[in-house]
Amino acid sequence: MKTSFKVSIVIIIVLLSLFAISSCGSNSSGTTPDKIRIGYLRVPNDETIAKSEGLFAKYLADKNIETEFIIFDSGVDANKALLAGSIDFASMGHTNGVIALATGIDAELIWIHEVLGEAEQLVVRDDAGINSIEDLSGRKVATVFASTAHFSLLHALRDAGIENSVTLLDMQTADIVAAWQRGDIDAAYTWQPTLDQLLTEGTSLVTSEQMANKGVVTANILLARRGFSENHPELTSSFISALMEAGKLYKNDPEKAADLTAAELEISPDITAVQMLGSRWLTPEEMISADFLGTSEQRGHFAQVIKDTAVFLAEQNSIDTIPSDQDIEKFVNPSYIEKSLSINQD
Repeated sequence: MKTSFKVSIVIIIVLLSLFAISSCGSNSSGTTPDKIRIGYLRVPNDETIAKSEGLFAKYLADKNIETEFIIFDSGVDANKALLAGSIDFASMGHTNGVIALATGIDAELIWIHEVLGEAEQLVVRDDAGINSIEDLSGRKVATVFASTAHFSLLHALRDAGIENSVTLLDMQTADIVAAWQRGDIDAAYTWQPTLDQLLTEGTSLVTSEQMANKGVVTANILLARRGFSENHPELTSSFISALMEAGKLYKNDPEKAADLTAAELEISPDITAVQMLGSRWLTPEEMISADFLGTSEQRGHFAQVIKDTAVFLAEQNSIDTIPSDQDIEKFVNPSYIEKSLSINQD
């Protein structure tokens, strides 16, 4: 199953590259585009707040630019769209960002939505008789392959010495819920809001926060298609400014933030409030610190997180090539955050 995933990535690149040149043409010039196309995840984060509160429209209003939002259940589909040039920005787990880099998708990392904690967990069915990770030996465990959850799950299984004794199933989040309800799987490593549905009849064995404390850091990130961001740096900085304001709104008024995300996701504000507490939201200043993206002059520790993730994915046969340090440095681009901070401080 791991080998087939690698092959599928190659097939995707071969097929979609046939469309890349014509698809990218609409935004390849320096002229102002009529529309910005945003691929996003239905999770309670700064992007969801900015969408619900109309902050993207606010920062782009004077430019008469339309925003189109496209939902992706995982970064795998978002990477396909980036490769085809059909979106300009894409949110995804950082593992899929590493796959984008390793497979030659021309994109750059410009923002960290959140560092994952209790928002992602490994949950087991209450009726499965599983009390520890070691008890998963011989069982069926579902996750979204190439996701941050998959990354954390494989590390947890490796730490327990049972990575070759578990049947891993690649499922989208909706399929995980359906399989769980049918009793087809014993456990799943997934994220909110799917996670809450499993916890009603399940128990958590480990969280991504606990994995992070062991050095397995995962995060949701924002990629920009370089064909867009390099031709429209001002618009890209405006996009970042909208996310910065959304982050401030959450920190200053978490109740309003919960209401906004709840309305967008069509769930209870109480649920979104808990879900948002399950991740660490960085300030822009923290984001460009040495602990994370760093600056344009000196990249931060997140470059090493990307390298470590790439090594792990290569070991799992999910990618063929480990990006060089130079490629990673080019991939991580904090300049749009730096520019947005400069503009908003003036």
